[in-house]
Amino acid sequence: MTSPKPTLRLILGDQLNAQHRWFTEVDDATIYVLMEVRQETDYVLHHAQKILAIFAAMRELARQLRQRGHTVHYIAIDEVASTRSIPENIEALILRYDACAFEYQAPDEWRLDQQLYQAGRRSRIPWRMVDSDHFYTARHEAADIFAGRKQWLMEFFYRQMRSAHQVLMEDAKKPMGGQWNFDHDNRKPWRGTPAEPPDPRTVHDHSRLWESIVAAGVKSFGAPRADRLAWALNRDEALQQLDAFIERALPHFGDFQDAMSVKAWRLFHSLLSFALNVKMLNPREVVARAQAAYHAGHAPLAAVEGFIRQILGWREYVRGVYWAQMPGYAEKNFFGHARPLPSWFWDGKTKMHCLSRAITQSLEQAHAHHIQRLMVIGNFSLLAGLDPAKVHGWYLGIYIDAFEWVELPNTVGMSQFADGGLLATKPYVCSAAYIDRMSDYCKGCHYDKKARIGERACPFNALYWDFFHRNADTLERNPRIGMAYRQLEKMDEATIAAFRQQAATMLARLDSL
Repeated sequence: MTSPKPTLRLILGDQLNAQHRWFTEVDDATIYVLMEVRQETDYVLHHAQKILAIFAAMRELARQLRQRGHTVHYIAIDEVASTRSIPENIEALILRYDACAFEYQAPDEWRLDQQLYQAGRRSRIPWRMVDSDHFYTARHEAADIFAGRKQWLMEFFYRQMRSAHQVLMEDAKKPMGGQWNFDHDNRKPWRGTPAEPPDPRTVHDHSRLWESIVAAGVKSFGAPRADRLAWALNRDEALQQLDAFIERALPHFGDFQDAMSVKAWRLFHSLLSFALNVKMLNPREVVARAQAAYHAGHAPLAAVEGFIRQILGWREYVRGVYWAQMPGYAEKNFFGHARPLPSWFWDGKTKMHCLSRAITQSLEQAHAHHIQRLMVIGNFSLLAGLDPAKVHGWYLGIYIDAFEWVELPNTVGMSQFADGGLLATKPYVCSAAYIDRMSDYCKGCHYDKKARIGERACPFNALYWDFFHRNADTLERNPRIGMAYRQLEKMDEATIAAFRQQAATMLARLDSL
């Protein structure tokens, strides 16, 4: 009896969902394909931990699938096939196995979606795409929600999601606590108490894998930490991390979610974004666990709402923006900024303590929380007029959780305002005062947080006023930043000229700041 021709099924490196419907039944005529390929390591310069963590998790999923009886074809980074593109490898495997069909889960990045779609059009066998069974919303659902509306607003989308999925709701239309958003309750600086909880993550030795990555010629940056990598290897570890977050950190997450400190890089953040974005965890289970903690009286509503808003609100929303705006979103440059990244983006060696801490942490841990990304690194990038495409490439490479669908809107739209206000209602910039209020970064800094002019003046101060002055034609009518222009109106010409000269001097020597 002739065996049926097999079907190949591709699993991408951010599709590591061991509970996907594909795996409910074992079929000898189905071959699962995972690839470590240079196409994916090289399209941007990645943090070493990002490459390591994804490859290690891919190998672990392949091991689990084989253990459950599935057939797996795995292409490792030290194989010749790793230098070929994903479609080239697929076609080679179709010939090798005489496959009758090819299936893949919907990619979350536009470039991969287009690459696989175009390859399917050329293939001699049927190519079929299925859903990844991960997100609350379909790719273009946000666009449908906002159809006919003048402006997209995350808050409107978030309320729609809360109502549709009955999350933190007293009834069909009324939110718990009588308000939708408790953001104003979640802006406290951290002064050392309560203590940062212990890091719950399991540490792994991936030294051999790292040696094979380096031997293959893969370029990267940041600290590999190959012998003590702490990012989740599989779903079980991710669930343990979720348990620890709910138990120890969520009760304090709300109060200190915007806080920054040299004494605690994790504070009360979950560090679950990597496990979520490679789909070890489903957002529904994470939201459900947080909501249950509130109902059990374990965590206050403000903390739970703030955490859930990041997942059910912001995460789904930026994905909707991404698919509505691609292709071309990465080329947005509303202000025409074109300066290259300062050299210290790659080593953290700047006299600005806040930037040194945030960048050094990113290089060491492959992670920084949203305020470090937005109001320290992103804030400086926008004030200094750095090229948003270059900033995007840096963010996409350095962060363990950065995949284009989530990183691009956050960087180009939210952080750099390069889309002209499509995503954010105002540019998110600040002077030294905000950074000092939310952190202890200014203590011991080379620069004086209160000084505006002079060699020791904090660069954020002059750059802040210079940014608003030079962009007055496009920003002064924005109702959310009227205060900045009212303050500028009170300044005499000599003061403004001094700010502008101070900013020009700093911009001319970014590498030495």
